[in-house]
Amino acid sequence: MKSPLSLSTTCSLMCALLLGVGIAGTVQAHEAGHTHPVKAKAASHKVDFQLIRNATMKLTYAGTTFLIDPMLAVKGAYKGFDGTPRSELRNPLVDLPVPITDVLKADAIILSHIHEDHWDPAARYLVPRTMTIFTQDEKDAAKVREDGFTDVRVLTEEGLDFKGTRLIKTLGKHGSNHFFAVPQLAELLGDVMGIVFLRPNHPTAYVAGDTIWNKNVEDALARYQPDVVFLNTGYAQVNGFDGSIIMGKDDVARAYRFSPKASIVGIHMESVNHAMLTRQELRTFIDAQKLDKRRVLVPNDGQSYRF
Repeated sequence: MKSPLSLSTTCSLMCALLLGVGIAGTVQAHEAGHTHPVKAKAASHKVDFQLIRNATMKLTYAGTTFLIDPMLAVKGAYKGFDGTPRSELRNPLVDLPVPITDVLKADAIILSHIHEDHWDPAARYLVPRTMTIFTQDEKDAAKVREDGFTDVRVLTEEGLDFKGTRLIKTLGKHGSNHFFAVPQLAELLGDVMGIVFLRPNHPTAYVAGDTIWNKNVEDALARYQPDVVFLNTGYAQVNGFDGSIIMGKDDVARAYRFSPKASIVGIHMESVNHAMLTRQELRTFIDAQKLDKRRVLVPNDGQSYRF
C-alpha cells in the first residue's frame, strides 16, 4: 500500500535482493496445471493462469504472456507497512515459489497501481528496461519512466490491443469512503484499476485489482461477463479502521452469485503483513457456504490453471 521508494534509496537493498534471486530460484513449489471444467461461454482456445505470489500472476493468451503486479523481492526484504496490523513482520512473508528467471518470462507487464506490494524495488531493478509496461494513468506511467523504462503505455476504458489481445481498464476503489475521508490515507491509497482481457475465441478474464466490492466491480462483471474473475481477497486492513481496503471472503460469495457462470479465483493472500485472510479461512468459508469448488479456486503460490 506504500508508494514505491526511489531507486536512489533502494541501492542498499540490491545486493540482498540479487543474492535472493538464487535463493528463490531453488524453490520448486510450482504445481501441475489443471484444466477447469466450468465455462461461461464457448471458447475454442484456453487461457493459462499462474499465481506467483501475493497479487503477482501470469496470464497467457495465444502464446502472449502478461505478468501482472510483480513483487519480486525475497522473503523479508522490506519492513512491514506502517499503521497496519502485524507491521512488525517483514514483507514479503514468503519467498517466490519459482525461479525469478521464469517469473520474468513475459511479453508485457501490467501494473494495476504502483504500491510497493504490486511494483516493488526488486521488480523495478530486475525487469528489463525495454519491457512493455501498461499502467492505469499518466501519473503512474511517469513514475515508471523515471526508472528508465522506455515502453510504457497507459490503458484506457476503451481498451488497447497488444498482440491480438484487447486490454481494457476498469475502475476500482482501494477502500470504502471512511478510509478516503482521511486526506493522508486517501492520498496513500490513491487510484487503482482492474483489467479485462478480451481475445476472439478465448475466455474473457477480469482481474479486479486492489478494490473493494462496489458498483465499478458490478458494472465490469455485467458488461464483460467474464469467464474467469480474479479477486484480491486478502482482506488487507489499516489500524483504527473497520473493514478492509481490498476484498475478502464475503466478496467471493458475492462474485459467485453475481456471475453464476464464471470461475472465481482468490489471490493476494498470505504474502504481506496487513492481508489478514488466510487461504484456509477462505476454503473453510467456501465449504460453509456450499459454493461449488469447481468454480471457486484458492490457488497456492506457484499453482497453475487452464481455463
